[in-house]
Amino acid sequence: MSVCDDTLLCNFAKCRTKLSGFAWVTACSHVFCDQHGSGEFSRSPAICPACSSALSGKLDIVRTELSPSEEYKAMVLAGLRPDIVLDISTRALAFWSYQVHQERMYQEYSLSRAESQLKQMEKVLTQQNQSRELELTAMRGEINSLKKVMEEYKRKYSEVSERLMERNRQYQKLQGLYDSLRLRNMVVGVGERDTLPQPGHHNYKIGAAQQATPNISPQFPSMGHDGDSRFFSCLETDGAKTFFQFSSPTTERGRSFIKKH
Repeated sequence: MSVCDDTLLCNFAKCRTKLSGFAWVTACSHVFCDQHGSGEFSRSPAICPACSSALSGKLDIVRTELSPSEEYKAMVLAGLRPDIVLDISTRALAFWSYQVHQERMYQEYSLSRAESQLKQMEKVLTQQNQSRELELTAMRGEINSLKKVMEEYKRKYSEVSERLMERNRQYQKLQGLYDSLRLRNMVVGVGERDTLPQPGHHNYKIGAAQQATPNISPQFPSMGHDGDSRFFSCLETDGAKTFFQFSSPTTERGRSFIKKH
């Protein structure tokens, strides 16, 4: 705000609007808009809202027109001596200069307070950024640690899956061997029952059994007693020794195993 400005601001702290029309001027060099001046100075005793000075004199408060007419300008100082006119003008200019100075001081104070608030906000923002950076660094470390754990679990899962597949293959293989052995023993059991001696048919059954023995199982067409030994030797080689602990399917131990299963 410069001396050349043709408007003043209301000195009421919550108003500070540009003055136009009528204004209230006080002896303590403050000016207020018509609205706040009428409201504040209607009380008795009157107190200046800007500096809390008591305004008890008759001319301590004046309601003036900021844009007077040409007739008023021509007559307001008419008839007064030049020294009085100059004194009045000097006091009016002093009032204007005081208002300009006060406004400049207020603007500088507002700027200083804004800068202080800005520095405080920058400090808080810097602290928050540092805190966020620390949290982000910690979270990145945790993510890397979790990635390592996940990779370890993936590796263990892959190993377990491979072992499970290998066990399944072994199980399927042993299951096939077991099914083949059970089927063979069932056929052998039926053949043994057929070879039991009966009255009047002893020689006939023995001959029939001897003829049927070489082709008992379609999977083992040439397997006799020596074939049984070779068959179980193959089973032991394939790892089935822990499942079948007998030397011949025609023994009592083999029959008990088949009956249990």
